[in-house]
Amino acid sequence: MPEHEVPDGHEESAEYGIGPRGSPIPLAPDSAALLLSPRLAQFVAVARTQHVTRAAAELGLPQPTMSRAIARLEADLGVQLLSRHGRNVRLTSSGRTLLVHAERALAHAERGGRAVQEDADPHSGRIAFGFPHTLGPSTVPDLLREFSRRRPRIRFQLMQDYGAALLSRLRTGELDLTLIAPPPDEPDVTARRVHRQRLRLVVPGGHPLAGRRQARLEEVRDDAFVCLPSGYGLRQITDRLCAAAGFTARIAFEGEEVETLRGLVAAGLGVALLPAPAVPRPGVVELDVEGPDAVRDIALIWMRGRQETAPVAEFRRFLLARRDRLLRD
Repeated sequence: MPEHEVPDGHEESAEYGIGPRGSPIPLAPDSAALLLSPRLAQFVAVARTQHVTRAAAELGLPQPTMSRAIARLEADLGVQLLSRHGRNVRLTSSGRTLLVHAERALAHAERGGRAVQEDADPHSGRIAFGFPHTLGPSTVPDLLREFSRRRPRIRFQLMQDYGAALLSRLRTGELDLTLIAPPPDEPDVTARRVHRQRLRLVVPGGHPLAGRRQARLEEVRDDAFVCLPSGYGLRQITDRLCAAAGFTARIAFEGEEVETLRGLVAAGLGVALLPAPAVPRPGVVELDVEGPDAVRDIALIWMRGRQETAPVAEFRRFLLARRDRLLRD
């Protein structure tokens, strides 16, 4: 078969994955396709050149090694892929069928190999970073802006979720790093506290406590609360602080966004324990909480023992260097 010819019965198209505009991907000793799929790459090289010795030279292999590899492939498949004609070879019908699928597989392998190499590039790689919804409005954008001044070509894949979901995504490899509050006590992850954030008792503007600067939680034991759902770190802290104050909070509304909760407080539908807002919200008063520390610890989490790319390592160092300066309280 002439070099780069597509077997009969198959259109030259991206569907078969043989590179841009249907051209075959290049094969060379440093090819990701050769690394990931050596036997297919060896077969395709022989099929393209129709010559075992030239194919071996193209891939930087000894000719006997190439011959043995093709023979083992034929033996394993139980079919003849090549017919020998002197020093040249030609594809059999089975070989022509395999070539179509092998070209597609190598193209996908090549793209996959290049993609992960690009993600690991120290100057233009990718970081999958997770954080809770409460850090989304200003904290994370501020951090990314500062980091991007150093590494403007590094790309981020951002995921917002509650703590248990972020931890699950970290374990499955969807995330490289995540911020979680409060820190989990799990043996398979490393947690480093990067900030201790004060929480405020948020009451409506017309509330009896609205004229004060601070209050005790037991003073709102009879009020309805608006909170994040169960499973969220801030909800766990709220439940714990109320229990320490001697009561169980009566939950009137649950919502997933902190600013929505502030809106519910402004509407007079309850009180809340929330971190300080990025921008003051009209209609509410934010009080310091007396008594047990109304704080939440925010930690940076990564998997213990997992190899990290250069961009991930640099971003982790960047965040850890901002311990206790991560947020503006």
